[in-house]
Amino acid sequence: MGAPIGNIVKEPRRRDAQATRAAILASAKAQFALAGYEGAFLKEIAADAGVDAALINRYFGGKQGLFEAVLQEAIRSERLFSGDRRRFGRDVAKVFAARAGAASEEGLRGFQLILRAAMSPATAPMLNEAVHAKFIGPIRDWLGGDHAEMRARLISSIFIGLLVEAAVRGAPLSERERGPFVERLGAMLQALVDG
Repeated sequence: MGAPIGNIVKEPRRRDAQATRAAILASAKAQFALAGYEGAFLKEIAADAGVDAALINRYFGGKQGLFEAVLQEAIRSERLFSGDRRRFGRDVAKVFAARAGAASEEGLRGFQLILRAAMSPATAPMLNEAVHAKFIGPIRDWLGGDHAEMRARLISSIFIGLLVEAAVRGAPLSERERGPFVERLGAMLQALVDG
């Protein structure tokens, strides 16, 4: 039981490291996406997350460690491998044909974060490392076979181009465009999967 304050018994605040870490990461992702690495400040990230700035150092070791953790969270490839490998190309092509913009505010933040990171000399090496660890490496391992690294890089490049194209397009493809888009993109991706 907590210490009494007047006639009211105040319970001590429960600590939840996982929730605190998640709040810091969400705040940092938003700040880094908006202001870039150089323009984001730990004080503002901490205030937005509702924590003391010292916790950022405790959990992440500072701004660079926090940025690297945000990149690791933002770049994901796990869902790519959940479907039928023989339909990979066609399934991905259908998703991108229907895609409009960044699909969600969270998706837009991730997209902005990655674009800003790619353009900054301070963060481009961190982005490169995260892309290899979280995207190209897992795809390479899933692909296997001859030239898996090169095929993974090509798939990664295609994905980046498709994300940019969908963000610029801002609307799903028309019915007339959708069939040829799915057919051609699907065949190209599937050829890379099949090796």
